[in-house]
Amino acid sequence: MVLGGEPTRSRKEVVVSVRKKTARKKVRGRALRKKRSAPTPDLQHHDRPHLCLLRAPSLAVLPRPMQRVITVATYNVHRWTGLNGRGASDPARAGFVISEMAADVIALQEVTRPHRGDDPLEALAEALGMHVTFAATRVHKRGELGNAILSRWPIGGVSMLDLSCSRLEKRVAVAAQIPFDGGVLEVVATHLALADRTRHKQVRALLGHPQLGRGPTVLLGDMNAWRRCPATRALEAEPWMTAGIEFPMSFPAARPVLALDRIYTSGVDLLDISAYDSRAAQRASDHLPVVARIRLPG
Repeated sequence: MVLGGEPTRSRKEVVVSVRKKTARKKVRGRALRKKRSAPTPDLQHHDRPHLCLLRAPSLAVLPRPMQRVITVATYNVHRWTGLNGRGASDPARAGFVISEMAADVIALQEVTRPHRGDDPLEALAEALGMHVTFAATRVHKRGELGNAILSRWPIGGVSMLDLSCSRLEKRVAVAAQIPFDGGVLEVVATHLALADRTRHKQVRALLGHPQLGRGPTVLLGDMNAWRRCPATRALEAEPWMTAGIEFPMSFPAARPVLALDRIYTSGVDLLDISAYDSRAAQRASDHLPVVARIRLPG
């Protein structure tokens, strides 16, 4: 039937038309949401482990010469979110603990650096007058997540080893070469996987690296080794690696029962090692820092 020169449509045709329009709107809505949530081209390009920071303090203060006995530490800062990880990011808490320890060389894990605004890692290094390097394991909407090394002395070189065994759990080791009168100290910082098999692969990759163990070497980090496993046995079996260490309990910070955070050495003497359990450290992260004194070769 025709009314006013326009054909009329049946109820069935109207319902079909409305359904088609609704479906088109849903498709457009999904596409728009996907576009908004997708990472920017820069993030897609860098969504793989990569080195992204090597910086000296802005004040040109000559550090004291490296002594034969120095202090090294490793600390998982839990993305600056404190003991339970539920609060807002507050780098000042972990920063206070790091300044309180007064270690000469510090490896940090689970460090976050935002895409915009002030970088808490650079601000911390600047406040302490330390040199810093950082390797990102992955990039997400809140920023870069990775491992860092702070040093009182200039970093002569830096390298990175991608330890990722899957797209789901990306891991990295960052190595800083710190010259001293007797040679070069190799400082390697890492955060190993949770799964035993993957962690063992990562340790084999580290031990197979040509630079590791050639001279004085310190391997620090959150090893996630909550019991004896193939990864820890592989480390202890190396003839050049200091073995027989009784590692201190460092996790959880409030009442530690697991020795997740460890310091291995090669070509240097490990004088003592302990968890740093100050009142501030018990609240600043879910891990306690682990601190060791080492003697460099003369």
